[in-house]
Amino acid sequence: MKPRHAALVCLFCLAYIQGKLHAESIRALIEGNVHIELDNPEGVAVPLSYIGSVAISLGQDIRFFRGLELELTAPQTYLDYHGTLAMVLYAELGDIPGPGVADVDAQQIGFEVLPNKIQSVYQIPLRASHGLRTTPYISVPTEVVSPLSFPLLFRIMPVIKGLPEEIESMVFQLHIKPILSSEGAVKISIRYPEQLPGKPFVLLIDDEVVENPHEERLLREGPHNLVIVSDDYRNESRRFLIERGKTADITVELQDPTPIIIFEAPENARIYVDNDLLPNTMKPYPVEPGRHEVKFQMSDYSIIRTLTVQKGKTYRVSLTVDITISESE
Repeated sequence: MKPRHAALVCLFCLAYIQGKLHAESIRALIEGNVHIELDNPEGVAVPLSYIGSVAISLGQDIRFFRGLELELTAPQTYLDYHGTLAMVLYAELGDIPGPGVADVDAQQIGFEVLPNKIQSVYQIPLRASHGLRTTPYISVPTEVVSPLSFPLLFRIMPVIKGLPEEIESMVFQLHIKPILSSEGAVKISIRYPEQLPGKPFVLLIDDEVVENPHEERLLREGPHNLVIVSDDYRNESRRFLIERGKTADITVELQDPTPIIIFEAPENARIYVDNDLLPNTMKPYPVEPGRHEVKFQMSDYSIIRTLTVQKGKTYRVSLTVDITISESE
């Protein structure tokens, strides 16, 4: 950078620091209005001139946003003029300005001279514990920006006078996308059996009691365990997967805890439970907890077994008929 250019840049930086703490009135060329939403994690791209600006607003669902990433791509020819332009970020715009030249009252929150490279990446933190940091490849030019401060205004502007005509014809590309946290959400719907509506139960996710099962719950991405424990319903246990930035909808149908016996036997077999003949052996048979006697009868052959059943359990009782063939000399 030429000495004259460097001096002008330093003067501009000093003016920026002095004016950072209060709002200022600016006239900006608005070349785009973008809306960043969870449904479009790939973001939006906008072409900008060397004095172009873009207004950035957020969608309603920003639960999984920990920041915004702004990637500015300069044309190759800009490398011959590096140090002549800067990016400035403004907040507290109030209304979103329309396209064209607009007079805006705003608060400066970030300023950097564009570096000597084709792509510049800026990350704007939107919440505490965001984990974003400046590296040789990424700049974090602001403190945490409250979503209430949106819309933001991203602006390219000269930091020296007398720019060459070649810069005035350059087109930059700005790509804006959300930086998602490593979280998703789970929404649990509970369905009660008609004969036992509204009885109490305890819901645990990853062994932690959930106080309000009907509220949406944020979880880290990856596999999780869900358990329902109740004296009035059958205990439930299942695994589910949380994806980043998505909501998993899980429906749990609570079951009557009455023990059930399922029978498997040849069609011509008669089945008795505690000496009561089953009218339909194909249907699950509900019983009370405790000891029960089961008898299978086929013609003159019968076999009797006893079993002890527990509340909330399902039992499968099978009668198999086999033929054994052996050979001897």
